[in-house]
Amino acid sequence: MSLRVVFMGTPDFAVTALKGIMESDHEVVGVVTNVDKPAGRGKKLNASAVKTHALAEGLPILQPERLKDPAFIADLAAWNADVFVVVAFRMLPKEVWSLPPRGTFNLHASLLPNYRGAAPINWAIIHGEKTTGITTFLIDEKIDTGAILLKKEVRIEENETAGTLHDKLAEEGKELIIVTLNGLEAGLESQHQMTTGHEKEAPKLNKSNTKINWEQSLSAIVNQIHGLSPFPGAWTVVNHNEQSTFVLKIFRASFETTSHQWPLRSIVVEKKQLKIALDGGFVVCHEIQLPNKRRMMAKEALNGFSFGASDTVDG
Repeated sequence: MSLRVVFMGTPDFAVTALKGIMESDHEVVGVVTNVDKPAGRGKKLNASAVKTHALAEGLPILQPERLKDPAFIADLAAWNADVFVVVAFRMLPKEVWSLPPRGTFNLHASLLPNYRGAAPINWAIIHGEKTTGITTFLIDEKIDTGAILLKKEVRIEENETAGTLHDKLAEEGKELIIVTLNGLEAGLESQHQMTTGHEKEAPKLNKSNTKINWEQSLSAIVNQIHGLSPFPGAWTVVNHNEQSTFVLKIFRASFETTSHQWPLRSIVVEKKQLKIALDGGFVVCHEIQLPNKRRMMAKEALNGFSFGASDTVDG
């Protein structure tokens, strides 16, 4: 017997999971996603990635502005689902998550209770973790605190970026959701999250915590850069020719441990390499974005832009 599933999600990460459920023995009876949002100069309404896929597949769609709207809840209940599956969506009120008889479960891109919050993929790399994973858990009144159904550990490779890890976890998550649905059908029981008080958090990314902190160790700086690549991008302010400043984004980097005589935070261009001089060595910038330019390899950027001999980055 297959389960009747309502899927709730918004971005590309969620589309992978939705496709997986549709390819399984379970039935997607409806999709809930965010309302279309204006974007670009013309403020044209953009549909979410999940809505675009659901439309292409002919699935019924609900886009509530308010999740406690009685009309929305009535429409949701009319789908008569056994379970709700949530991937990268909003926090649900009890009126919603308590509806289905098999419960509402969420796919979270970490091994809970570690990295609760909005950006678990980014923070795992920023903190230099060697492993992370995915968790399915039953939603309750708080964020990412519900009873755990299943977990799967995933290795973080050397020089992994948030983008490459995102894609790996999306694929692993798709599989874990199916295993979880099969388990619920067979009587899978949940287990309360066991916390120690030393868990790491995954807060929302903002302008402050995405600025590169050049006071960190060389490896920590590279981790920060990779943990914010490709989006939103780690950034720094360049003091250019002692006359102006501009924002530089860095998407891929490595580090060299060596002694040198350069002033700290100097921008050094040597042998078509762009490097930042720091205590104990250099951070080598491989992929960057200059103002009003596309992302490109640093070697390519240096063909059209010259950093000054006295240029530095802000700390």
